[in-house]
Amino acid sequence: MRIVSLLPSATEIVFALGAGDDLVGVTVECDYPAEARGRRIVSTSTMPEGLDAAGIDALVAERKAAGEDVYRLDEGALAELDADLVLTQNLCSVCSVDVTQVRQALDFLGSSAEVLNVDPRTLPEVLDSVRTIGAAIGRSPEAERLVSELSERLDVTGDKVADRRRVPALVLEWTDPPYAPGHWIPDMITAAGGECVLGRSGEHSLRSDWATVAASGAEVAISAPCGFDLPGSAALAADVLDRALLPAGLPMWAVDANALFVRPGPRLVDGVETLAAILHPEVFGEPDAGRARAVH
Repeated sequence: MRIVSLLPSATEIVFALGAGDDLVGVTVECDYPAEARGRRIVSTSTMPEGLDAAGIDALVAERKAAGEDVYRLDEGALAELDADLVLTQNLCSVCSVDVTQVRQALDFLGSSAEVLNVDPRTLPEVLDSVRTIGAAIGRSPEAERLVSELSERLDVTGDKVADRRRVPALVLEWTDPPYAPGHWIPDMITAAGGECVLGRSGEHSLRSDWATVAASGAEVAISAPCGFDLPGSAALAADVLDRALLPAGLPMWAVDANALFVRPGPRLVDGVETLAAILHPEVFGEPDAGRARAVH
């Protein structure tokens, strides 16, 4: 099977199921595992470099209003790869090439490739998506084993926080303007022994304002901006603190959003474990320094 993945999370799942050799095309953002970097890139971002958080938000809003794409599909590369299966999504036009564009390109190329939408909105649905991809690529037994392993780790964390007070937590999916978390992130907060003060499971992330954030009752704030690694997330968190946008004394953490929070793949369980360490260090100890850091 020749697989093209237009989602970093799907790329991670394909490799985790032992089918990395079947993966022939990826996006420019598919950077995990490192071996993915060796695949043909078929989708690139059209966002200019050097924009700050407010600039990125404004440009994305402008392009969406104009019906313009945030990502560009390389139809030539797609044609040369002659894929049997294309993994994509229809959940967020800011995250990858729109599925309609993919189907139109394949029709234009006369390709018979199957297009599989992978659109999990909750943490349980993320685990189900592993099974869905496993079935599509002939790796169902491997998918069941992986889901079992991930579920067991979630159960271990859940057991440890079951009798603990739930800590009101604010995860910021963006910082300028602030965005409350959506999709699977509220589930992650709950699984880690927290209470999500803004945002709801399965729904889109919600644009907010700093007055709402201040009134949320959060006892810890976590910077997890979509598209940012730990250093980038920490820089945005520091900017929030420098501008005194949070209530005085509210602890602020930065996490590796790309690895642990915004890509709906196996590493979300690492994100849950990291959140648990942030919210309940008396149980789990301090979080891994490569995954999270306190920002002062």
